[in-house]
Amino acid sequence: MSATAAARKRGKPASGAGAGAGAGKRRRKADSAGDRGKSKGGGKMNEEISSDSESESLAPRKPEEEEEEELEETAQEKKLRLAKLYLEQLRQQEEEKAEARAFEEDQVAGRLKEDVLEQRGRLQKLVAKEIQAPASADIRVLRGHQLSITCLVVTPDDSAIFSAAKDCSIIKWSVESGRKLHVIPRAKKGAEGKPPGHSSHVLCMAISSDGKYLASGDRSKLILIWEAQSCQHLYTFTGHRDAVSGLAFRRGTHQLYSTSHDRSVKVWNVAENSYVETLSVALWGLSKKRPLALQREAHGLRGEPGLEQPFWISSVAALLNTDLVATGSHSSCVRLWQCGEGFRQLDLLCDIPLVGFINSLKFSSSGDFLVAGVGQEHRLGRWWRIKEARNSVCIIPLRRVPVPPAAGS
Repeated sequence: MSATAAARKRGKPASGAGAGAGAGKRRRKADSAGDRGKSKGGGKMNEEISSDSESESLAPRKPEEEEEEELEETAQEKKLRLAKLYLEQLRQQEEEKAEARAFEEDQVAGRLKEDVLEQRGRLQKLVAKEIQAPASADIRVLRGHQLSITCLVVTPDDSAIFSAAKDCSIIKWSVESGRKLHVIPRAKKGAEGKPPGHSSHVLCMAISSDGKYLASGDRSKLILIWEAQSCQHLYTFTGHRDAVSGLAFRRGTHQLYSTSHDRSVKVWNVAENSYVETLSVALWGLSKKRPLALQREAHGLRGEPGLEQPFWISSVAALLNTDLVATGSHSSCVRLWQCGEGFRQLDLLCDIPLVGFINSLKFSSSGDFLVAGVGQEHRLGRWWRIKEARNSVCIIPLRRVPVPPAAGS
């Protein structure tokens, strides 16, 4: 029996490799016991310094539960985001509606204010400074009358012009093309059954604000009423005892006022073909006996040195509710003026070259052009005759150039 076997039988540890293995086992047991002791001590230390997240991480959740919670939170966030977006859209829509209502109210208030001022004659738009003087080549000349133009009117829609002359005729012109749309020729005296017309100088005309009726008056004391669109004769008013010198429709109505050299004013109802009343001519100053503005020698002087006389003013026109005024004479020009604030001053803007007696002036409703009735003679007589003048209707364009604001404004 070997020594090793004998040792095993006696229960004693063997030497050599077997002893080394046994010692290794004992060391591993001691190390493991030491590790257990260390872990106990270390566990106490870990309890003192660990965070909640670390303690929670010790018990991990199932992946399925995490995904469901994330999906549930995302849906809630989406609902919240959509609700906020919807409320924001509603708020923006309400703000836009409020702004639109405020804008409309401002627009309506502005229009109502302008209407009130216009009815009271206090509305004034400042356009005179924007007018650019036209060149002579830009003026359109319409020829058709044989004698001097005496009066003219522009239709409310600015599409046509009616002109009358000493040749007793009335012509309707197209503003766009410049062509004749209709001619009412002179009527022979005592001719019955013939087309109606004037047999003496036509001195005045007026057109209703709706463009339906045209009225014309002549030296023979007659007032003729026409349908403006077709130029068909409707009525003849009689009653004045001298030449009819002026006609005017009351705005927005068919009530016609006529003035005469018999020093009376008559009122007519054109729609009902009736006479209303006769008035006396009276002019009253409500507060002052002096003119608000006075422009002496507005078109200069004529004549030999020492014997100069001012040029007569033969026509005046104003663009409704603005500060723009035009005057005509036989001084070879039409003059444009700016009416100052409070109607207390007239400032010359420019001269528009035009040879002849400017017997009538009318602005278009839009203010885009000015119409002048030109003749070789004055509308009421034959005191002078300008041979180089042409009996014509002249359309003068009025182009506007916005005035830049003053520095520092």
